[in-house]
Amino acid sequence: MNTQHNMEERLWEYIDGTAAPAERQVIEELLQTQSEWKEKYGELLEMNTMLHSTELDAPSLRFTKNVMEEITRIHIAPATKTYINNKIIWGISTFFITMIVAFVVYGFSQMEWNTSANSTFSDQLEKIDIAKFFNNTLINVFMMINVVLGLILFDFYLGNKRKQFRKEA
Repeated sequence: MNTQHNMEERLWEYIDGTAAPAERQVIEELLQTQSEWKEKYGELLEMNTMLHSTELDAPSLRFTKNVMEEITRIHIAPATKTYINNKIIWGISTFFITMIVAFVVYGFSQMEWNTSANSTFSDQLEKIDIAKFFNNTLINVFMMINVVLGLILFDFYLGNKRKQFRKEA
């Protein structure tokens, strides 16, 4: 069986013209001397001409149109609605908003509220040493993530408002 497969493989390389020149000479000698090789070569050559003479079938235009119409008939749900839970998104956004509010409250709690009569609120804000809160890299990264998530949340909010406005119009 292996020799039969090997013979077919070598003959296909010979027919296709991909065999090395030395291999081509060996196969030509085998075709002249051995009837089994000659018979198999005839079968493979006939199959090769048949393959090259036939034209590939293409589906009709109506079939293609029917398939495309069927695809448009199917209502495909947006992917995010299937796997994103809105309660989780709101929970995460609530957490980050709470953390931002906590930073602000902590900052105001560091202010000295019993001040003299000529001191104003802006003077009190200038006395707060913000550097001691925001000199840590971890805090800076945390605040940056909060700002980005807040902007994304704001974008979703405006997107929903836009969708509602288009539905009403």
